[in-house]
Order: sequence, then structure tokens, then C-alpha cells
Amino acid sequence: MFDYLIVGSGFFGAVCAYELKKKGKKVLVLEKREHIGGNAFTRDNHGIQVHEYGAHIFHTNDKAIWDYVNDLVPFNRFTNSPLAMHKGKLYNLPFNMNTFNQLWGVITPDEAKAKIAEQRSEMENIKPSNLEEQAISLVGRDMYETLIKGYTEKQWGRPADELPAFIINRLPVRFTYDNNYFSDKYQGIPIGGYTKLFDVLLGGIEVRLNCDYLSDRDNYNKLADNIIYTGPIDSYFNYEYGELEYRSLKFKHSILPTANFQGNAVINYTEKDVDFTRIIEHKHFDFTDAEHTVITHEYPADWKLGDEPFYPINDDKNMKLFKKYRSLAKMEKGMIFGGRLSEYKYYDMHQVIRSALNTIGKIG
Repeated sequence: MFDYLIVGSGFFGAVCAYELKKKGKKVLVLEKREHIGGNAFTRDNHGIQVHEYGAHIFHTNDKAIWDYVNDLVPFNRFTNSPLAMHKGKLYNLPFNMNTFNQLWGVITPDEAKAKIAEQRSEMENIKPSNLEEQAISLVGRDMYETLIKGYTEKQWGRPADELPAFIINRLPVRFTYDNNYFSDKYQGIPIGGYTKLFDVLLGGIEVRLNCDYLSDRDNYNKLADNIIYTGPIDSYFNYEYGELEYRSLKFKHSILPTANFQGNAVINYTEKDVDFTRIIEHKHFDFTDAEHTVITHEYPADWKLGDEPFYPINDDKNMKLFKKYRSLAKMEKGMIFGGRLSEYKYYDMHQVIRSALNTIGKIG
């Protein structure tokens, strides 16, 4: 009945479907959730586009990908400039001259560099063996204790001195008064929300929602000659070698009768005894002038089977396990595995799109 069956309607699946349709292929998309778009799905709330699964800000240096998405729908000029709250005081992110001034009162780049060098000295001649030591070796103890430690321990559910150093190998540190979080040349958000983009990608393609492919794969496999699978790779193989580990997130959405709750799209909360990691105020993503606002408290959570997997734990144990599943996947005829869950990889949105385009580019 179909040339391709695609499991999942997130960026990888939707871009594959769009490109295959352009090649004249007949495509069926199965989506386990009640909506398209994966974690980038946005829901309209009286003119405010709510990012249901956390803030999604498109950013890239790849002009071809930027042009690609803007040909689908227009993007706005949103610039990500988050703030961090610690003990009632706000700090600018990423670490820049505003942050150093707020933390230490320094004004010039030379003063900031001298302060960081002084702070880093405790790690002199010590090779960092964990995240805590790595962070101090990069930016010093004050910034680590104020802006990194609590947030990171909440996010990963483990003490920082038990986390691998590679998680924080690079920290953006700028000696300019620039609050733009991303250094990428292009960034923004689809005007009207991400769901409009997915409506275009999947336009004219049959999409079946609330369909769990794995629960009836034998019958679904009869519908198409080729299958593109974007779900968890370990679940495809019935956890033959065990479960890959993730961190998960929980979201609490609130509608408030005020036009402006916090004055910024994202504010991180870096104290460990504050149980959420950030508050998102969605109207600031697209400059909406609605009289109400929608905010989301984001809570990191331990992951267990059945929870939504967000962040792969790419430590040695899990990567060895993933490689076993990847070897099995290579032996599956007529199957293509792609996307963050099938590749057990944290992808930015532009990277997923590029991966999907490369995948379809290899198909005649």
C-alpha cells in the first residue's frame, strides 16, 4: 500500500516524509502520541504558542538548513538571552561581562580575566576527574557554586563530583557585554509555532495518531516495503541487551491572568533546594501581546520505562550497550533507524534535519 512507513512524526520522521513525497513516494506516518511534531510540538493557547515539552529555539550556522526551514514557514528574530536566579539575584547567561559584573563587580575584560585566573588556581596541576573539578578548572569556584552546581545536580540527579567531566567540557565564556546565548549566525522560532512547520512537512501525507507501531509491528510491516524507525532503538529489539538510560523531564503548565510574569522567556533556577530547573514564559518567544500569559515549570526527573526519554546518558556503560543495538540494527533489512532515540544521541533541531536530508539523499 505504501512505499515507506515512517514511525514517528518528529523532525527526523517529518523531514523524511516530506522529502520522500517530493520524490513521488507514497508515505504513511505512524505517531504514538495524540499530536505530530514530537517534542517540538507547540499548542495554541489563545494566541500564545506553548512549547509543551520545553523551550525549543532553532539555531544553526548551516545556512542551507536555515533557508530550508524558512522556505517552509517564516521564522521570527527571537534571540535566546536566558537569565539565572540564585538566592533572589539574577545573572545573565551565558557567562559574559554582565555576569562577571553581577558576580564580582568587575567592569573591564582584564579585571574579569584576572578574577577567573585567581579562581581557577585551586585546580592548578590537577587533571579534572569529574564535572565539579572540570567546571572549577574552567571558570573558578564562585561561578561553579552560584550558576553550575545546583542546576547541574538537579538536571542529572547526581552530585557533580560523581558526574563525568566531559558533560561540561566546554563552557561559553565571553569577555563582552553580550547576552546572546548562542553563537550561531541564525536563530529564531517559527511564527505561529512549530506545529505550523510540521503541518507543512506532513501536508498531503497520511498520518495516523495514537498508533503504537511496536504493539502491532507485524501487521504494520505489511503496509510498506521500507520502514523508517525513529523510536528508541532498545525498545525495537525488545530490550534484548537491557534498557538504555535517560534523564526525563516533567512540565507544569500554568495560565496566569497577567500580561507579563517574569519579563523573559527563560529563567534558570540554580539553587539545588528549588526543585525545578527553570520557568519558561512562552509569550516572549514570539512577542505576543495577549492579556494573559502561560508559564511552565520544568522539573528534571529520574527516567523509568514508560516515561518520556529526553536526555541520553552517554556514559561508557550505556554507549557499550547502544553499540550492541546498533549492530543489530545494521542487520535489519528494509529498515532505516534515525533520530535522537534510534541513534541514542542528543541532537539539536538543525542537526536532526541535516541527518534526515542526508538519509533521504541516499535513496534513489
